[in-house]
Parts: sequence; structure tokens; C-alpha cells
Amino acid sequence: MRYEQQCIAKDMACYDGLEMGDRSVEVTDENRDASQSAKAKAMEAISEGKLEEAIEHLTQAILLNPTSAIMYGTRASVYIKTKKPNAAIWDANAALEINPDYAKGYKSRGIARSMLGQWEDAAKDLHMASKLDYDEEINNVLKKVEPNAHRIEEHRRKYDRLRKEREDRKIERDRCRRRAQAQAEYEKAKKHEQSSSSRKPNGMPGGFPGGMPGGMRVVFLEEYPELMATFSDPEVMAALQDVMKNLANLAKHQANPKVTPIITKMMSKFAGPK
Repeated sequence: MRYEQQCIAKDMACYDGLEMGDRSVEVTDENRDASQSAKAKAMEAISEGKLEEAIEHLTQAILLNPTSAIMYGTRASVYIKTKKPNAAIWDANAALEINPDYAKGYKSRGIARSMLGQWEDAAKDLHMASKLDYDEEINNVLKKVEPNAHRIEEHRRKYDRLRKEREDRKIERDRCRRRAQAQAEYEKAKKHEQSSSSRKPNGMPGGFPGGMPGGMRVVFLEEYPELMATFSDPEVMAALQDVMKNLANLAKHQANPKVTPIITKMMSKFAGPK
């Protein structure tokens, strides 16, 4: 049976019948003394092996003094003995909320988590408990917990590595696809220019890029590879065709930031001597 049913009203809590007390109340000296007396009865019951009776006394101690981390921590340890790890975790959480440096709270929660197979969380709690207040029982439990926690960690690392490799392969595939697409667009534009261009007066030989002499075209693209994708832009190609018909038309396109840099580089690269 899993102890996961919760009901909270004001600061009163019930966890599958587990009474937690109201931590907002002011604890009187009389209640504090009565709580200690109930705890003493619980310890006597534990020594006699009467664990259920001990839980009843500790519950009474908690209700009398719900601000005591020790009361919750002690009841958590008894719940571990009665094989109720979820109830023990609930009590350990309450103890640690009251006192975050309470070693017994981490110890009880770590042991309870190990009973549930929560190896990584159990290892963290037990290491913290050992750091705050080492005892041999913690070390004995860690001998069982740590190998399991390490196996889970290694499995996670392997999974993360495989996931990263898959992501890298996908990125590379996308990069190749974009490169191939850009190349295809360039080849398409080049073929179009080759089929439609002819040598014009005051223009460049055969129209760019298709009619440009092959060696010169290769040199130009090698020196200015960043312009390759630009030739697939219809606006740029139309402007180039217009300029190639008559260099005087260059004035019409000087205000276009996409066209002027290309024409300038072309003129500087391929213009003949003055």
C-alpha cells in the first residue's frame, strides 16, 4: 500500500491517518513537558518491541509539541522499522522543515528512499546525514545504495550522450540540406542566365553568371562566396540584367543596397583597362 494520500487544513496534516499537528500554535511549557513524557513512553515501547504502541505515543508527543523536529524524526525511524517508508519520508520532511540541519531527518529519509528504490535521492540524503553526524548504520546503508545510484547515473550519462549524438547528426543533416538547397538554387539561376543571356553592347560578356568565362566565374565566386546565394534573388538578377544591357543603367540601381555591392565587385574584378 502506498502512503500518498494527503489532506491539509490550516497547518494540520493527515497522511493516510498520519497526524502531524499544527505547527502554528504556541507550545506551552506544560505541553512541552507532556510531549517529552509521551516520547519517554514511546522509547520504552520501542525497547520492548511494541512498535505500533510507540507510534501512538510519538503521535501524542507530536500533537503536544508539533514544533519539535526530534519528535517527527523519532517517529520516522519507527515507521522505517514497521516497513512504512512513505510515512517515514513524510515525517522526515516535517523534521527538516523545522530544522534543515537535523541529521536524523536526512538519515531516516535516506533509508526510507532506499527502501523504495529511490537510489540517487537516498544517496544524497545519506551523504548529508553522514556529513552532519556520521554513524556506522549510515555507512552500511550507503554500501547498498551507492552502487545502484552509480548505475543509474551511468545510464543517464549514456542516454544523454546518445541524445547529444542524435541532435548533432540532425544538425549536420539540416546543414547539408540547406547547403544543397542553396547550391541547387544557384545552379538553377546559373542555367537560367546561361540560356537567356547574350553579349550586349557596353555590357559584360554573355551576362553574369552564365555567360561569364568559366575560369573567371570560378575565381569570382571563390573570392566572394558570400554573394553566391544572392544570385537566386530575382530582384538582384533583374538589376544585373538591366546593367548588363547598358552600364549607364547602373545609376538607377545605386540606391539598392543588395545590388550596388555586387556590381562594384564585378566591375573591379572584370573591368578592362581604361
